[in-house]
Amino acid sequence: MVANHAYGLFELAAIHLSQRPPDLAQGRLAIDALATLVEGLAGRLGEAEASLVDALAQIRLAFVQIQGAQGQATDTAGVAGTGDTGGPPTSQAG
Repeated sequence: MVANHAYGLFELAAIHLSQRPPDLAQGRLAIDALATLVEGLAGRLGEAEASLVDALAQIRLAFVQIQGAQGQATDTAGVAGTGDTGGPPTSQAG
């Protein structure tokens, strides 16, 4: 039963990350919730545990790749079109 909910969190994260543009904040929240379940219940998830650990690793990797692509797209657009010097992106409170 818990494994089903964990898979639901995986799917939720994937939905947020596949949006255009990706919703990184909501994707991260779903991934963190999945990690809390999988890592917090390690050794107690039965047959589904190995699959859930793998799913968590995959969605984390996808998040990092998408986040990196978003940063590169922003850097490239800034350099080409806005007079940005090409330095690292600045974070904005929001």
